Amino acid sequence: MHCADGFVAIRDIAPLAETHLLVLPERHVDTFRDVGAFPDDEAAAMLRFVAETAAREGLEDYRVLVNVGAGAGQTVFHLHWHVLGGRLDRARIASALLEEQ
Repeated sequence: MHCADGFVAIRDIAPLAETHLLVLPERHVDTFRDVGAFPDDEAAAMLRFVAETAAREGLEDYRVLVNVGAGAGQTVFHLHWHVLGGRLDRARIASALLEEQ
């Protein structure tokens, strides 16, 4: 849906909100724990891309979420940011949290 130098944004296939986007770096990094692998300018560019992606979707109020590790619900081990806008699907979120326990 949106890409820029080194980053891509796609729609989540199992959305937890009216708007649920995933922002990924093209370069592979397993988890946010390893974000230090990015040079400072690239890490800053990634954060700008997250904000630009939300703006392109017309989101003014939104959540940005990163699950770090299996214990926190990370199921895809490639660093990615969730951008959630609009009404949350609280039932799906509760169900996902209960599955982790």
